[in-house]
Amino acid sequence: MRTLPLTLAAALAATLLLTACDDGKTGADDAKNADPANGSACAIGDLGVEVGAGAAPAAGDTGNVTVTLTNQGAQCTLKGFPSVDLAAEDSTTSVSPEEGAKAQPLTLRKGGTTSFTITYVRGEAGSAKSLAVRKASFTLPGAPEDAHDLTWSYGEVARRDGSGSGGAAQASVSGFESSGD
Repeated sequence: MRTLPLTLAAALAATLLLTACDDGKTGADDAKNADPANGSACAIGDLGVEVGAGAAPAAGDTGNVTVTLTNQGAQCTLKGFPSVDLAAEDSTTSVSPEEGAKAQPLTLRKGGTTSFTITYVRGEAGSAKSLAVRKASFTLPGAPEDAHDLTWSYGEVARRDGSGSGGAAQASVSGFESSGD
């Protein structure tokens, strides 16, 4: 029982320590200090892409796949949501934006970063009520012809309506989030 308070105290201390490392700049500065009128749509070819996952360990659990984008080109603007598709061998389903999410324009200067998260419910392996996803692909608003593919190694994704083939995946995508420098 004593480990819970110690664990909680350690987590709080780590959080405070990490916030103390702030240099006074935030990723939001990329958006606030930029002139959106001069920013063109961001192109995938000008962005570095990194993927980090908090995979769902078992059927019914929720997992997150965070995609971090770093602008390696000229200043650009993201207006809208990323478009995400999950592909299995025999079907592809589009992922809807998170319920209630509102897209905010975000301007990235060279070297600026942003991220978005795909949240999904893990499906039961081999079940008709799951989508055996092998690949995820995404495009950016303003550049729908420019797709970036990701190998999906996070297990099957449950279908939204619990039905067999043809049901949409239990997954959503967040808007773009400002990232720190």
